[in-house]
Amino acid sequence: MDELWTASREIRPILEKALAGERVTTEEAVRLLQSDDLLALGMAADLVRQRKHPGSVVTYIIDRNVNYTNICIQYCHFCAFYRPPGSPEGYVLPLEELFRKIEETIAVGGTGILMQGGLNPYLKIDYYEDLLRAIKERYRIHLHCFSPTEIVHIARVSKLSLRDVIRRLKAAGLDSIPGGGGEILDDEIRRRIGRKTTSEEWLTVMRLAHEEGLRTTATMVIGFGESLWHRARHLERIRALQDETGGFTAFIPWTYQPENTALGKGGWLEATAVEYLKLLAVSRLYLDNVDHLQVSWLTQGLKVAQVGLRFGADDFGSTIIEENVVTAAGVPRISVSEAEIRRLITDAGFRPQQRDTLYRPVERGEERLAHPAR
Repeated sequence: MDELWTASREIRPILEKALAGERVTTEEAVRLLQSDDLLALGMAADLVRQRKHPGSVVTYIIDRNVNYTNICIQYCHFCAFYRPPGSPEGYVLPLEELFRKIEETIAVGGTGILMQGGLNPYLKIDYYEDLLRAIKERYRIHLHCFSPTEIVHIARVSKLSLRDVIRRLKAAGLDSIPGGGGEILDDEIRRRIGRKTTSEEWLTVMRLAHEEGLRTTATMVIGFGESLWHRARHLERIRALQDETGGFTAFIPWTYQPENTALGKGGWLEATAVEYLKLLAVSRLYLDNVDHLQVSWLTQGLKVAQVGLRFGADDFGSTIIEENVVTAAGVPRISVSEAEIRRLITDAGFRPQQRDTLYRPVERGEERLAHPAR
């Protein structure tokens, strides 16, 4: 294809295959990740994005990350947020504080709450049901909560099946599930970083959630010393489950932030911006059945995120009114206003469009989708 005339001979047939609508194999994904032809990868991914999302629209969401507890028994080597049971720095967020955070979010046009926390051994299923019901009784807001790792933990401490936990949480008000805890879906890497939830457990929670009618996101974190094959294998597992269920709304890759973590104290090197952009492009080419690809401005910075919009991404993510986990690992605490996000998207050559958690457009000037119900 004329657009790819500069592509190297090693990857041009793969890119042409992707642009012709044929599936990229996992072995071909590894070859793309190995390539130094960053420009050609970006051009091909941008063409795929244009076909999937015509009109040059890039979406964003106004929501808030709320961490309801930092008490955790998993002790992941890459995490600086958790506190062990009994720590004087441990907390469970009071309902009054949670309600205040939700009302602040709604006041600036927010449509959702992304709520995640540590694996707190003192909290069982009734705590989570009461929490969800208390929010839904007061507010009409989308609850995107509890990663697969948390779902597995809740099932264990409550002595319930994963399906029963998901059904009960949904009945209490859970609207969708975030993809946290995915990291790299390979148990060799997961053991290395202290992640006790297995790849199959993560995938099983997602499969069951999709079967129960809940949409979820899929994530990936690079920079744990994994090989390119590990990265490609992660994409393979996401694509295979999406073929089976169709329940993933988006794929969200980002990079491990090592600064304040136990793993990072060993001189761990962060994944580079080039690696990140390459992964974005390959993700767009490989994940032909996942509609949306989100940039991570929090871990990569605003400029790289803008560039990422030309490497296959169609979503700028959240204004991030609040975030505690990644910032605990060393990323400067930052939030970006809606006006700034819209300007960044426009300056990159796209049309900004606010969305909700399920990627439905939120029209300017209309009554907000989330507002106090009382």
